[in-house]
Amino acid sequence: MVLDVDEGSHLRIGELSRRSGVSPELLRQWERRYGLVQPTRSPGGLRLYSLEDLERVRRMARHIAEGVAAREASELAARADIGPSRASAALDGGGTSVAFDALAARERLGHAVETFDEPLAQTVLDDLFSAATIDAVVSDVVMPFLRDVGDRWQRGELSVAQEHFASNLLRGRLLGLARGWGGGVGRLALLACAPGEHHDLGLIVFGLALRARGWRIALLGGNTPLESIVRASEMVHPDLLVVSATSSELLESIRAELVALAADRTVAVAGPGVPADTPEGVIALRADPVGEAAGIARRFSDAG
Repeated sequence: MVLDVDEGSHLRIGELSRRSGVSPELLRQWERRYGLVQPTRSPGGLRLYSLEDLERVRRMARHIAEGVAAREASELAARADIGPSRASAALDGGGTSVAFDALAARERLGHAVETFDEPLAQTVLDDLFSAATIDAVVSDVVMPFLRDVGDRWQRGELSVAQEHFASNLLRGRLLGLARGWGGGVGRLALLACAPGEHHDLGLIVFGLALRARGWRIALLGGNTPLESIVRASEMVHPDLLVVSATSSELLESIRAELVALAADRTVAVAGPGVPADTPEGVIALRADPVGEAAGIARRFSDAG
């Protein structure tokens, strides 16, 4: 439908994708399958989306990340009361979410960790996830906060107990969001930490970001024996197998096996341990988990 619209108050699909954290390809699927968004066309023929469309997309993405099936998530998002004030607020977040103060949130989380105040930390996270997309929260708060916790622990400003408290609290919360992320009909990603690697928070964040883009996730977790990775991959036939590590030595120790796995499936290595000379035929995921998830979704969409 062609309308006389104010293009300044509407979004093109690229901007809708950037603000919502949902890929253009998935947005088009949601439009076709569920009628979630209802774009208009400018006199010049551009497809334009309203701020109400943006809020519905964010709501659907949050429902899916919480484990709700896509069709049910679309119905919940469509039924939500999204008034003009709420839709206008969606534009005030600087491009990714309803406005929130990421620095203040990280400071409050830091205080909660220092004092072992789990209820305070959960309140901060409740506020964040109710106001912003998962992409925005993990990119602007969770990942920077975890890096800061690690730096402070190395400087002796936080104890081992405080560092473990922070990691376990955030891991539990993120896994709560991951509930049901293996359901649906999207592509499947199998995620595992290399043998000897116990840190899987980055892998969980990557999985959540992929889930928000319509993928299904199977997580094997930390310190997964190589034979278990191979066996699971042979059983579920994932579209993507990701093996992560914080140490390059851990990935180097299984280089030959990764090359062999990549012969008949798509394999990626992720995390700070990704070597400069990535094994032949293996994808390197070196950047932040959310950005890499977006890149993977685009890669597979382009490949059909």
